[in-house]
Amino acid sequence: MSEQTLRIIDANLNRTGEGLRLLEDIARLLLNDAALTEQLKVLRHQLIRGAPSFHRQLLQSRDAAGDVGASIEVPGEEKERELPAVLVANARRVQEALRTLEELAKVPGTTPKLDPEKFKQARFSLYTIEQKLLSRLLRQDKLERISGLYVIIDTEALKGRSHIEVARQAIGGGARTIQLRDKVQSKKRLLPIAQQLRTLCTEHAVLFIMNDYLDMALGADADGLHLGQDDLPLKVARRLLPLGKILGGSATNVEQAVKAQSQGADYIAVGAIYATTSKTTTTTPAKVVGLETLRQVRQSITTPIVAIGGITQDNAAEVIAAGADSVAVISAVLGAESPEEAARQIADSLETQR
Repeated sequence: MSEQTLRIIDANLNRTGEGLRLLEDIARLLLNDAALTEQLKVLRHQLIRGAPSFHRQLLQSRDAAGDVGASIEVPGEEKERELPAVLVANARRVQEALRTLEELAKVPGTTPKLDPEKFKQARFSLYTIEQKLLSRLLRQDKLERISGLYVIIDTEALKGRSHIEVARQAIGGGARTIQLRDKVQSKKRLLPIAQQLRTLCTEHAVLFIMNDYLDMALGADADGLHLGQDDLPLKVARRLLPLGKILGGSATNVEQAVKAQSQGADYIAVGAIYATTSKTTTTTPAKVVGLETLRQVRQSITTPIVAIGGITQDNAAEVIAAGADSVAVISAVLGAESPEEAARQIADSLETQR
């Protein structure tokens, strides 16, 4: 194998290792994603590790000081980039390096040293990993806001009051997430309400989540979608949602919570924590799972947890102490004479606990 060929191989193996290390650090230290971290680590070790004798050949051929391309800068090349752009740039850097290695491995005389199929498979694996990483990164800001008070605007629980006005009051009282849930109206009537809620939430830097309906979430450009156990499968919803949209799933036990996380849920709603009267005439009574189940779920998953069911100002703090990141309420706010004051009291108790 010529020294020039060895230099190309050395340079592209270096690019591969450097790029994969950055992607691995994003998955591990920024996103706290164990699965993606493991995939990237295994991929890096499989590609970079080789026979010591071949590694010595590569080092012998290296001429960093004489690299004519080291100081070349492309006009218009970005000096500063947002993190998603950095992620994409490094993923493409690795993909291009792998394609180069794959082609060189096919050249007569290099086959005993390099396996072209290994580089091809790694390249295609990275296409999928890049998509998952970018999706997680784009959703990270929203996920960090899954905390504090989460108010569900349920049409039946409003008893004729305005969705927008009650949501406005809840936000004024400290709600950080608003979810729209409606089991009775036609989607034609519901869409304008969802769009107005989305506008209101955007104006106040509050998350807007649509319950049950993927098409409504897309039509209103919601920040995310929440699905129950009997709704559209999480795997399907994750595939159909745009990369930057978050997905919530409901669970009543550890097994459901672990499964929801593995299928792409960004947060898990656990409940009912206490007996609740918020279930309407169109839904079945909620199963009470209690604080102990909440603690068990907290120990089993890494995604944020939203506790729901019978939560009030009096018990919200103990729910957070048991492991929830956020508490979801319906009647405690919607049933109050002043939704804003009720929301403020719950939000204040959560802040005190934190």
